[in-house]
Amino acid sequence: MDLVFIIISKVLTYYSYALIIYIFMSWIPNARETGIGMFLARICEPYLEQFRKIIPPLGMIDISPIVAIFVLRLAGAGVAQLFQWF
Repeated sequence: MDLVFIIISKVLTYYSYALIIYIFMSWIPNARETGIGMFLARICEPYLEQFRKIIPPLGMIDISPIVAIFVLRLAGAGVAQLFQWF
């Protein structure tokens, strides 16, 4: 059971790192058109799109990635609590 928890927690951690890198890539011109940028777009955009439907951008600032990372961290804490019971 501990192995399942470790795998889930590592996947959530790596996915949050991928989100952060993808967000920082938006600050660099043409970075999202690279191979890494396109790969990160394929894995990050479906998750971020759910939050963009709910939270509109504030002018030129999109705060939905911040909320998305926060929800991901809450999910990680929830998984940790769930596996503490077993």
